[in-house]
Amino acid sequence: MQTEERQPVLTGLQPQEPSGRRPRLSPVAQRALIGVVVGGIVLGGVLVLLPTREAVPPAPAPGSPARAKTAVAAGAPVALRDLAALIADRKAHLRAHPRDEQAWAVLGSAYVERARRTATPAYYPKAEKALLNSLRSNPMGNAAALDGLAALANARGDFRTAKKWGETALKEAPERWTTYPLLIDAYTGLGDYKATRKALEKLQKLRSGPAVKARASRVYWNLGWREDAAASIADAVVGAATPTEQAVFLQQAGDLAWERGDARRSLRYFEAALRADPDEHGARAGQGRALAALGRTSEALRAYRTALAKRPAPRYALELGELYQRLGLDGEARAQYDLLRERVRQENARGVDDELILGLLEADHGDPLVAVERLRAEWKRHPGIPVADALGWALHRAGNNEEAITFAMKTMDKEHGGTVRSALYVYHRGQIERDLGLTGPARRHLTEALRINPYFSPLLAPAAHEALSVLGEPPEEAPPAPPTTPAPVVTPTTPAPVVTPVTPAPAPAPRSSAPR
Repeated sequence: MQTEERQPVLTGLQPQEPSGRRPRLSPVAQRALIGVVVGGIVLGGVLVLLPTREAVPPAPAPGSPARAKTAVAAGAPVALRDLAALIADRKAHLRAHPRDEQAWAVLGSAYVERARRTATPAYYPKAEKALLNSLRSNPMGNAAALDGLAALANARGDFRTAKKWGETALKEAPERWTTYPLLIDAYTGLGDYKATRKALEKLQKLRSGPAVKARASRVYWNLGWREDAAASIADAVVGAATPTEQAVFLQQAGDLAWERGDARRSLRYFEAALRADPDEHGARAGQGRALAALGRTSEALRAYRTALAKRPAPRYALELGELYQRLGLDGEARAQYDLLRERVRQENARGVDDELILGLLEADHGDPLVAVERLRAEWKRHPGIPVADALGWALHRAGNNEEAITFAMKTMDKEHGGTVRSALYVYHRGQIERDLGLTGPARRHLTEALRINPYFSPLLAPAAHEALSVLGEPPEEAPPAPPTTPAPVVTPTTPAPVVTPVTPAPAPAPRSSAPR
């Protein structure tokens, strides 16, 4: 399973700190840091943050636009009730001041965030209308509206358009830090990981704080820096100032723990997120994922159903459908797959690109040839690592393993950004290699997938075990014979003549020097 990639739209940042990649922590220090986040600050069922800065004045009452504005200024995710209040406030303001471009920009961005948080695509057209109204009211130097349009494009999965709006916003205001998180999402979606890293470095020079640490954690994970990712999100959790902020960062920490195969720790993170903010529905789906891995199936099903009722995201429907299928409940599984297709249809009608999730569904539970067609088109639009993996898998399912392996290899090609350690990607490559008769690499990659995360999929993790059982152990090879020195080759030669020693002649007597 993939972690939730898209970040909150209405975010801000904290006072500046030194930038640059943090040093890697030792395993002992890493465990201690994560232990503080998971265990040390959850007391009696209440999440207690360690003090990290001076006390701040009391926040406005819940459900008020003032609270939402405070969260935006501080770089915090906004509670849904406060988001609703902000939308109502800006709508009322605009009835009296219809030419206020800033109010239109705030309203449009708030609609984007509400659509993303609730998986309600009907808000996207409203967001687009508000943001374009802002640009019409002030087409020059309106970086807030450009940021909002970039956020809208990212939320719809249109990363090329997001890049266009984001880079235009930077031309208007080069030091505007709020644009960089949007460009990070856009560059990542396009597979431009060098640009992603540069954008993060620029962001860290401009601002710091919990929101930046959470963003950095995501980038670090995609770079394969797992210890840095875990430490950075731990810092973000400890630095969070509101329950909603805590919940968002704890959910991300749970996603990272899950990807590392630590189901129990991920469950603790998800449960802490839900205690902080019951409206964090992504944490509810994560809870279902972890509970299923731990064998608590009835609880897992309830968690997934609750998450889907509150936030009917297509990915949750796919996960629940595969869990039903693993349990032998094929009718219930098909119902979830049908729900996914209907949700995708609704989202497509409002400009959302769901081809990746639909391609994965068709590859495993529908028509692999349809999956290949969809994912080839998606690869042309967004040539990132997740699409390379999905297209490779669809080609495998369609019987084209020779081409499939070329895409599977991209997911691990460091020159093209393939540095993330994903059990799903490694599993896909192992199964493709198995069908190609590459027994050794297949065994190695299937084993690695289960080592990364033994619970990565309710259907595919058992399939990995089965494949390894069929492949068997590596053949035992006899130890090589010790090297020997070859005997010299003797070439017949003509024997040398026998030489008879000669007795030397006696030396002459010395001549007398006296005269005769």
